[in-house]
Amino acid sequence: MARARYIFITGGVVSSLGKGLASAALGALLQARGFSVRLRKLDPYLNVDPGTMSPFEHGEVFVTDDGAETDLDLGHYERFTGVPARLTDSVSSGRIYSNVLERERRGDYLGKTIQVVPHVTNEIKDFLKVGEDEVDFMLCEIGGTVGDIEGLPFFEAIRQFSHDRARGQCIFMHLTLLPYLAASGELKTKPTQHSVKELQSIGIAPDILVCRSEQPIPDKEREKIALFCNVRKEHVVAAYDLKSIYEAPLAYHHEGLDQAVLDAFQISPAPRPDLTVWQDVVDRIHNTDGAVNIAIVGKYVQLEDAYKSIKEALIHGGMANRVKVNVEWVDAEIFEREDPAPHLEGFHAILVPGGFGERGTEGKIRAAEFARTRNIPYLGICLGMQMAVIEAARNVAGMKDAGSEEFDHEAGRKRFEPVVYHLKEWVQGNEKVQRNVSDDKGGTMRLGAYDAVLKEGSRVAQVYGTTAIDERHRHRYEVDTKYREKLEACGLTFSGMSPDGRLPEIVEWSDHPWFIGVQYHPELKSKPFAPHPLFADFVRAAIETSRLV
Repeated sequence: MARARYIFITGGVVSSLGKGLASAALGALLQARGFSVRLRKLDPYLNVDPGTMSPFEHGEVFVTDDGAETDLDLGHYERFTGVPARLTDSVSSGRIYSNVLERERRGDYLGKTIQVVPHVTNEIKDFLKVGEDEVDFMLCEIGGTVGDIEGLPFFEAIRQFSHDRARGQCIFMHLTLLPYLAASGELKTKPTQHSVKELQSIGIAPDILVCRSEQPIPDKEREKIALFCNVRKEHVVAAYDLKSIYEAPLAYHHEGLDQAVLDAFQISPAPRPDLTVWQDVVDRIHNTDGAVNIAIVGKYVQLEDAYKSIKEALIHGGMANRVKVNVEWVDAEIFEREDPAPHLEGFHAILVPGGFGERGTEGKIRAAEFARTRNIPYLGICLGMQMAVIEAARNVAGMKDAGSEEFDHEAGRKRFEPVVYHLKEWVQGNEKVQRNVSDDKGGTMRLGAYDAVLKEGSRVAQVYGTTAIDERHRHRYEVDTKYREKLEACGLTFSGMSPDGRLPEIVEWSDHPWFIGVQYHPELKSKPFAPHPLFADFVRAAIETSRLV
């Protein structure tokens, strides 16, 4: 018998962050009461592989331990619950339709006419059932807005799913917006009423309403919403704007969201929540002992969501040190035309994140040079590490033509000595993986969690407190170890390697106060209640720099 109770989270006129944040906060609150949870995202709008989309189109691609490239909302889920996301926690309409077509070609449907109902909806329901016997609650967020044509198969699937289950095993939570009209000084409930009406028209009646609002919701408006939307007054939950997203669990608990969920499932008596962890998180946010300024020199800075996990990991690093981290986004392309000094002076640390393609890379190289020569703490992630290696090869090891094979592939001609090359094979578990430059872009990188061995006595070994780690990767180009001896002779230490010793994972300057480049993405595993050690120590180094300025 299925053990999980299902909570389906839908949205009206509300931002996707509001829906993802509410889902994550609710998961954290149920955990605080002793329940096990898993959060899932169903994305009706995504018809392609997230790994092939431009960061300007979709923001960050969040990578799971098992190598799935997913929506950034799964990052919120992990940061709030600490439950590692899996491949089976995210599904797009593209994958659903692809699976249906593959089944049809295999003959699974025995030549029947393929229709949205039942074939597409059954595929969605099969996805929902995966792992349902592992947890107490399964929280399933439906992307987008009720009424959009793309979402109709997903709404129909969850409607059917709730009828397939015993009564009381599924509830619906709907997020809406209560706009405040300053001119008349009133909250308007009509958008919420129309959103619920649209949801009811497709056969779904919400059990709980979460209403985004800038202003307190008076009892009169709550009663009106409850009456016209056919929900209990105490199940109309306010979601006010917050100074930090990490206040959300405490704020939603104060408004009674977790109690409303337990009431809807008729779980009584229920364990009292232990919110000590979240009280400490909020205390660390609001009670700081200073501030540091950190520059993120990237190529997608026009859309901050492209580096969502990095920004949050820096905030977590600030929490670990009880300081506020002021982040400033700096376009790497500027440094291809201008001296970086006027732009980077005054910052206490510099972070160069990942990316793809040659655009902006010369600017990233100059940012790495500035940090190295000025003794400014530097953290290079993925491409940021590769640019630091190229900078070292050019300016310290005397390899003036050092570059990346990626840039030559993009230009269609050879221009550089490839210090960074296209990774054609590596070991994953007990199997050898092989790739070619001509392979499809989506899902063909070195993806997911891999082990690394750290050099005894290195800075990273001190930071981690161990010499054996595992981190998540997302890249197809790698630093070439044939240049290792030459670079190490100049002081750039290869302080982390893959277990077989073939792939560089970490480099650091031995004579620099704090200069580390990592091939993986440490930001993906950082949480407010468990800051990633690299980010915590990076911020600590920034504090030391701030005291010297």
